[in-house]
Amino acid sequence: MGDVLAGNHAVWEFDSDSVLIRFTRGIRTPRLLHALGSRRIPLEAVSAVSVTETGGKRDAVVLRVLPRPGADPLTEAAAGQLKDACDPYRLVLPGDRAPAAAAFADALRSRLGPDADEPSERFLVDVPQPPVHLKAYDARVSFDGSAITFHWSRTGATGTKWKAGDQRYPLAALTGVEWCSPEGPGGHLRLVLRDAAGDPRPDHDLSSAVFGTGYGAVHDSLPFAAAVLAALRSRTPVAAVPRARSGDDRLRHLSELHSAGLLTDAEYAALRDRFAAESL
Repeated sequence: MGDVLAGNHAVWEFDSDSVLIRFTRGIRTPRLLHALGSRRIPLEAVSAVSVTETGGKRDAVVLRVLPRPGADPLTEAAAGQLKDACDPYRLVLPGDRAPAAAAFADALRSRLGPDADEPSERFLVDVPQPPVHLKAYDARVSFDGSAITFHWSRTGATGTKWKAGDQRYPLAALTGVEWCSPEGPGGHLRLVLRDAAGDPRPDHDLSSAVFGTGYGAVHDSLPFAAAVLAALRSRTPVAAVPRARSGDDRLRHLSELHSAGLLTDAEYAALRDRFAAESL
């Protein structure tokens, strides 16, 4: 067990290779932090650490960790849209705890690696457990690990979406996820398609769900978007499909990848034909 700091809404524990953050439950704790519960941040995911004293009537000190770009699917999906109170990398302590916060920060900085200033090539922080379904204003969105499905609302969806019918997008059809906070104008969740550009208007885009008052709250929609983003990044690249011992095994494995949504129809057909030709 390492150094421990208890602040507003969270307790941080510094261990040899990570920082464990446990978010406290209380009526003043933001619902996003409630939903996250706890998070273990590997030191290799940390870019920088800062300590700031606020002064004034509410004398306080703020300890903040900056994750490396590309290290955390939650902050990648948030794209800087989170308010300070919901920032899971921010700990507020009473002003008299400034020396302890500074010592904690110094100990953490001393353990940062040589790549701390570089973007991470893969996610290093575990994705938060998302809701199975996300209720938006114009749709109910579900993610089963391999595909995202939009079930349009009869009362909320535009005629464009309702006439097109429910939509299903396997991960292989996507290149990214766009989350626009419901706490600002135009909140929505958009899937970025690989082979087509959607309508720029989220209420008419068949790969978007629109948020609104009471729909798509941050504590629901952001973990959902982060889970989809993490699943996209972990997809097996086509070039990395392993060579099995026999042609039949290779084709069987290829079929499994296609069924799981990890290969598009075109990718599956091309590899199937190539494997079949190589086995002749």
